[in-house]
Amino acid sequence: MEEWLLVLDKTHSIPIYEQIYRQMKRDIANQRIPVGKKLPSKRKLSEFLAVSQTTIELAYGQLVAEGYITSIPRSGYYVQAIEELAYTEPTETTEVPIYVRPKAAIDFSPGMVDPELFPFSKWRKVAKDVIDEHASHLLQLGDPHGDVELRHEISMYLYHSRGVVCTPEQVIVGSGTEQLIPLIIRILGNEAIYAVEDPGYPLTHHVFDHHLRSAIPIPVDPDGMDVDTLQRSSATVAYVTPSHQFPTGTVLSAPRRAALLNWASSNPDHIIIEDDYDGEFRYAGRPIPSLQGMDLGENVIYLSTFSKSLMPSLRIAYMVLPKALLERYKGAFIQYASTVPRLDQHMLARFMAEGQFSRHLNRMRKVYKKKLQVLTDCLTPYEPMITYSGDEAGMHIIITVRSEQTESILADHALQSGIRVYSLQDYKSGQAQGFPSFLLGFGGLSEMQIEQGIETLMTAWNIQKTEQRA
Repeated sequence: MEEWLLVLDKTHSIPIYEQIYRQMKRDIANQRIPVGKKLPSKRKLSEFLAVSQTTIELAYGQLVAEGYITSIPRSGYYVQAIEELAYTEPTETTEVPIYVRPKAAIDFSPGMVDPELFPFSKWRKVAKDVIDEHASHLLQLGDPHGDVELRHEISMYLYHSRGVVCTPEQVIVGSGTEQLIPLIIRILGNEAIYAVEDPGYPLTHHVFDHHLRSAIPIPVDPDGMDVDTLQRSSATVAYVTPSHQFPTGTVLSAPRRAALLNWASSNPDHIIIEDDYDGEFRYAGRPIPSLQGMDLGENVIYLSTFSKSLMPSLRIAYMVLPKALLERYKGAFIQYASTVPRLDQHMLARFMAEGQFSRHLNRMRKVYKKKLQVLTDCLTPYEPMITYSGDEAGMHIIITVRSEQTESILADHALQSGIRVYSLQDYKSGQAQGFPSFLLGFGGLSEMQIEQGIETLMTAWNIQKTEQRA
């Protein structure tokens, strides 16, 4: 058996049978063992290598399964005729380095909600009521647009809270805006050219780029999207966040709302996508009416989500399509199944029908308004070195720092002190201009964390209170 120069390492982590299998496979692939060669019996090879017959059987079994050898009953194992193989010896498994985001003691993320005040007991009761033996029908696929129970509750809620006029049939439920926007892109066709706010929501820009759609950045000023610039562009679709522009927090002014709707009605191919970001949380004055409710020509697609009003992990969003686009949508996606589990849909529908959603929203408006007040109170002593805007709605504000340092340097200083802030430049398409600005979210922080965070942040940036600089 001198041809079987198998080298085994019984201390290695690789099992003995696999070491035998690998070496035999390599020798057969390299034609060191000729085709038709009879291999030693399991007993003889086990005695020669001082291993069990079971070990040899496992190695031979794997070689048979992969076609390197064949087993002939009452005769033995023989090398199969195979084409020349490019054999590569398996390497040891190595871990791929994973980027780990540096931890921060206090994170001013604009995307977090308050986890301590979620009505778990009410949600648990709803879940218990929905999930019982009478809900077996929910195990089957439901309406591809979302179950009518949820779409009915959404249409009622939108009419009373946002002035959106629609029927349940116009509501399409999906697992997130990033899942719904590609569907909109499909029904609007390849010729559509999109206008996006600058600065604006980066995920939206990414979706348009991913689907190879032209996206023209339109400047945002204190009155919202510059509609004059939009009108001069070649865009046919305007993606806007009019009630609380992300990230600046501005509200689209009444004159610009009218101008935008007139732009949409001036051409049958013009469409407005209204993303009602943070529309539920307004702290000064009356709620801003939706563009969809003001639209007489049915040129507005309304888009929103429950991520901020309930929880980001719920993954339920929805859009309201004009009737003309609804027919086009049905033709394109009638075979699609809803991307939201039916049990989740019915839990949310019952939560809304019982009034729990409205009560939760009312409570959270008060909570977030108080947190916003704490945040602005903490920033006021540092004026005019620190100014803020976008404090009429939503769950974040914009602060501007009168500093010669860049946003990147200031963000690094903050992180070194355990504070994470978000650069406004990350949401812009052009070069940085003016003083550095940052988003400060307050939804996921306690009042104490807000106070501690601002104090630590100002220390990291070497900014003193006004009275201390006198």
